[in-house]
Amino acid sequence: MKKILGIDVGATGIKGAIVDTTAGKMITERIKLATPKGGKPHDMIQTMQALIKEHNWEGKPIGVGFPAVILQNKVMTASNIDDTWIGKDIVKLIKKETGNPNVVVNDADAAGMAEITFGLGKNKPGTVILLTLGTGIGSALFNNGILMQNTELGHLKFKGGAAEKKVSNSARVSKELDWKSYGKALGEYLDHVNFLFSPTLILLGGGISKKFKNYGKYFPEHLNVVPASMQNNAGIIGAAMSYEALS
Repeated sequence: MKKILGIDVGATGIKGAIVDTTAGKMITERIKLATPKGGKPHDMIQTMQALIKEHNWEGKPIGVGFPAVILQNKVMTASNIDDTWIGKDIVKLIKKETGNPNVVVNDADAAGMAEITFGLGKNKPGTVILLTLGTGIGSALFNNGILMQNTELGHLKFKGGAAEKKVSNSARVSKELDWKSYGKALGEYLDHVNFLFSPTLILLGGGISKKFKNYGKYFPEHLNVVPASMQNNAGIIGAAMSYEALS
């Protein structure tokens, strides 16, 4: 058994658990702390540090899924977090403030790694896409099991704006959409993604995946869309896996 602390950083919550990366399972209860308002670097890393302490994991390896494009350890985008993250070497920052060796990847890519290795994407040929529906829309795209890193399908133009502003879970809440209206709108976006990439399978993750039966029945019938098997834990599991894969 190889144990790594996985941390899944979101715009509203930062979650963590110790993961058995050989089995793809959390072996401790998930702990969730609120993301600090403003999403500034020091404040967010201090919250990660609090999770590290909660798990008695000081100085040990951690994998982090982070809501940004990550290139050569640098944060390249800042959707739903503070712009001061851009250009920062996040791996060095986390190591400096926590003392923990770490690997950082895009949060949706992390969730996708878990699903493609241990979940419903396992051994699927062709293109498999995971979309995480939360404050925004994250995406992970795989071709024959190989990850195409840092895709941003939540920023596809859709109905005059970015898709995540129209059909993310936060958009559903802010627009006060009932499940039927949301399902139809999300189905249109998924149909657009399907047209562009012709995926074998689309997986939906994030907390709202637990409510799939409420809105999935309104999707176009020709789409092959299912809820991610690990639901909202995929990001934690995949973040831990990333440490082994990339360290």
